Amino acid sequence: MDRTPFTDLVKLVEKTIQSENDRSPNRPIYLVGESFGGCLALAVAACNPDIDLVLILANPATSISRSQLQPLMTLLEFIPDQLPFNPPNMLSLMTGQPLRTAIESVVKGLPLQQTVGELSQDLDAISSYLSVLADILPRETLHWKLQMLKSGSAFSNSRLHAVKAQTLILSSGRDQLLPSQEEGERLCHALPKCVIRKFNNSGHFLFLEDGIDLVTIIKGASFYRRGKYLDYVSDYMLPTPTEFKNVVEDNKWVGAFTSPVMLSTLEDGKIVRGLAGIPSEGPVLLVGYHMLLGVELVPLVANIFRERNILVRGIAHPMMFMKKDNTREILPDVSQFDTFRIMGAVPVSASNLFKLLSSKSHVLLYPGGMREALHRKGEEYKLLWPEQSEFVRMAARFGAKIIPFGAVGEDDISEVVFDYDDLMKIPYFKNQIEKLTSEAGNIRTDVTGEVANQDVHLPGILPKFPGRFYYYFGKPIETEGMKQELKDRDKAHELYLQVKSEVGRCLAYLKEKRESDPYRNLLSRLIYQATQGFTSEIPTFKL
Repeated sequence: MDRTPFTDLVKLVEKTIQSENDRSPNRPIYLVGESFGGCLALAVAACNPDIDLVLILANPATSISRSQLQPLMTLLEFIPDQLPFNPPNMLSLMTGQPLRTAIESVVKGLPLQQTVGELSQDLDAISSYLSVLADILPRETLHWKLQMLKSGSAFSNSRLHAVKAQTLILSSGRDQLLPSQEEGERLCHALPKCVIRKFNNSGHFLFLEDGIDLVTIIKGASFYRRGKYLDYVSDYMLPTPTEFKNVVEDNKWVGAFTSPVMLSTLEDGKIVRGLAGIPSEGPVLLVGYHMLLGVELVPLVANIFRERNILVRGIAHPMMFMKKDNTREILPDVSQFDTFRIMGAVPVSASNLFKLLSSKSHVLLYPGGMREALHRKGEEYKLLWPEQSEFVRMAARFGAKIIPFGAVGEDDISEVVFDYDDLMKIPYFKNQIEKLTSEAGNIRTDVTGEVANQDVHLPGILPKFPGRFYYYFGKPIETEGMKQELKDRDKAHELYLQVKSEVGRCLAYLKEKRESDPYRNLLSRLIYQATQGFTSEIPTFKL
C-alpha cells in the first residue's frame, strides 16, 4: 500500500548518503541498483554531483519505454474497473516462456527453495505460483509500480548530463523484460566515467543467479577503491579461493595441453623441480622472457600461487586498463583482461613498481614488453630488451632479490606465419595497426632502436600439435646494500647485463634439456596418464 513517489524515494537515499559522506568525506560511497534501483541510483547521483559516488547498475530500467512491459502499461490504462483482471495471465501473454524462466530464477533464490523447488522444475506448475502473485500484487499496486518505473526512468534520463559518478553497468544478454545490453551501451556513451560488463547468458534478475559474484565483478573491473582515486597497489585485494579456482578452471586447457615443468634454483645453486627456490619474503623481482602472446603467464602465476601461496603482481601494458570510448574505437574489449586484474596486474609505471617493491611484493617484469610478446618470424627466444638499464636501481633501493627466469615452449604449440612486417605491407592492416597503437599509447617514447617499436597488432599464427612448457627460475641475485654502488651508471648497467645474460642462460638450458624429455609430446603424456592416472605428475628430463 506504500505510494511514496519517486522524488521522495530519491530524498530518502540522499539523506543516507549525505550522512555517510559527513562521517567519511574522503571515502567513496557505493550505490548498487538493479532494474528500478538503477534509475534511483542515477537520480541520486545526478542530484549529488559533489559526493564521491560509485554506481553499480544491473540492467537499469532507464529503457522501460522500450520494454515488453510497455504494452501492459498501456493496456492497464484502458481496462474498465468492472472487468476482471488477471495479472499472471497478462504477464504470460506479454513475455510467454521467458517469464517462466525469470520466475524460476526468483524461486531459486528464495529461502524456501526446497518448499517451492518442484514449482521451479515443473514449468506447468508456474501458473499456480502466478495465482499467488495475483493476490499479493493487485491491479492498483501493479499499476502504481509500473507508473513508478515510467516516472523513475523519465526522471533519470532527463538528468543523465548531471551524473558525474564513476559507473559500472552490468548488462544481461537474455533479459526478457528490458533491452539491457542496448541500454548499457547507450548509458556508457552518455555517462563520462562509465564502463560496461556483459553477461550474455543471464536474465533480468542478475543478482539471483548462480555464479554471479558482485565483489569479483567489482575487483575485475578495477572499481574497488578506498579513497578518491584508485591505487592499484594499496587498494588491491587478494583473490579468494573461489576466485582463484575459477581463474584456473577458465584456463585449465593451457595446463592440460602443455603440462608445465617448473624448475627453480636453491641458494646453494642446486636446480630442483618445483618452486622451492623462490624466496618466500619480498621484495622479489622476477625478470624474464615474454613468450609469444604471453601464453606463459597463466601457468606461471597460477603455479606460484598454488605451490608457494605467493601472489606475483605483474607489470602490464596500460592498454589492459583503458576504457573503450569514442576516442578509442578499436581497442580490444577491456573486460577480457579482468582475470589479470583479479590476479594482481598493475599498469606499467615507475610509481607502481616503486609502490610494489616498497610493500615487499613479488613483482613480475618483462623488459622486452609487448615487442617481445609480439615478436617477428624467427625471433623465438630472442631477448628484445632496451639498451639502457630500467629496473636495477629501483630494485637496489629496496634491497630486492632479482630472479632471472626463462620460459620455453611457444615453438612447440604454434608458429608465426604472418608477422608485423607482413601486416604493414597491406594498407588496411597498416592503418588499423597505426590507429590501435595510437589509441593504446606508446609507453617507451624515450627509447630508440628495435625495442621502441611497440606497435599493437595480432600476428597470424599456425597452431601445432602441442608440446610442453618449461620454466626455469635462476639463482636469486642480491641487491641488498648496493644502493650507493648502483648510483654509478656503469655499475648499474653491468648488473642489468648480468640479469639479461642469466635470462639467456636459463633459456639455453631449457632448450637443450627439453630435447631429452620423453614426455615433451602431448601423445606420450596422454599415454602416461592413461596408465598412471590422470592426476599423476608427468616426469620430465633428468636434472
